[in-house]
Amino acid sequence: MPRSYGRIDASGDTIANAITDRIIAGAVEVHRHLGPGLLESIYETALCVELSEAGLAYKRQLAVPVFYKGRLLAECRPDLIVAEKVIVEVKSTERHHPVYIAQMLTYLRVTNLNVGLILNFNNAWLKQGIRRVIR
Repeated sequence: MPRSYGRIDASGDTIANAITDRIIAGAVEVHRHLGPGLLESIYETALCVELSEAGLAYKRQLAVPVFYKGRLLAECRPDLIVAEKVIVEVKSTERHHPVYIAQMLTYLRVTNLNVGLILNFNNAWLKQGIRRVIR
């Protein structure tokens, strides 16, 4: 089961839960076919194929504005926003780094979403690389 970080989701958002289950199923399929060791962009593209086949709408590398005291500073680009409910960050690193959670919490805050998945494909078993983050 994926580890959760952040607060417990008191809303009981069953839609987001169902979406994350389908995203994880697609990620497992990608990992099963490609294995570890490739570039993040390859896994992201393959995951988009799986999301399309599952009938899930997604936005890839969507520019999200970041404001400071009412002023636009820049844009951040989460890898995927799925069904306007879940942010997905695709990684292919040797180990999980705590900054990935901080990054996801920031993405969730600036998009006003509550659920994110960090998927690190560079593991022998994808299950070891799944982190669920809740704002």
